Amino acid sequence: MRDRDPRGVVRRRREAAARVNIVGKPRNSSNPDGSVTSKQVADIYLPQSELDRIWSVEYLERLARTYWRFLTRASLGLIRVVYTPTSREIVLLTRPFKLLTFRAPEYETAARLGRVTWRIDRGLLVAPRGRGKGYLRIEVERLEDWSDGPGGLQIARVSSEVGNFYPLIRGWGWFEKIGQFIYRITQLAIHVVVTDAFFRSLARLDLAPSVVGAMRQRAEEARAAGDLETAREADGIADEEERRAANAG
Repeated sequence: MRDRDPRGVVRRRREAAARVNIVGKPRNSSNPDGSVTSKQVADIYLPQSELDRIWSVEYLERLARTYWRFLTRASLGLIRVVYTPTSREIVLLTRPFKLLTFRAPEYETAARLGRVTWRIDRGLLVAPRGRGKGYLRIEVERLEDWSDGPGGLQIARVSSEVGNFYPLIRGWGWFEKIGQFIYRITQLAIHVVVTDAFFRSLARLDLAPSVVGAMRQRAEEARAAGDLETAREADGIADEEERRAANAG
């Protein structure tokens, strides 16, 4: 049996700027009112200098955008995220097919904690009684770890939580028990796999550009093409995102 090509091993190690460890199993719960909650956690080990560099509101916003970018890539482009000044729409191929609509993100920051929350509004995957309820939240906690000495590896604990979500597929009445089983083996199972894959992708520390930067660039391109309406919309999204980031804390 041939040994692995050492050049490939070295290349992969260079690409992986951090190390990711999935913490435990997903914590899933179902409530009598039909809502469900799911939380997954991972520890990211990275050099202290790198953690210091990315520990800011800007990078929290970029982490959030990285999640949406990963969702699009994992679905081979079938699922897209549409940004507006007041919402994030998860669509299947095109806008009329809105799987989930979230309100604009809410940022919270503290010395060792960063959190971004999207409140669920509505969508094809949301039961009627769940409209305007529930949330998706990504949280990053900076853990103290000096086992490698000053300047050594530090731990950023990242969690993804879907809380108080009412899945349409779960149904109600006599179908609810059957629907709960179908939800667990389909929608929930897919969400768990995608989230774990998202966590592992963070080893490369390849965060998506900020919404502000991306929207400013889109506005400039639209103005150059004479599309003033698109330019105004993109600038509006960037302005709103800057305001939210400034108010985080």
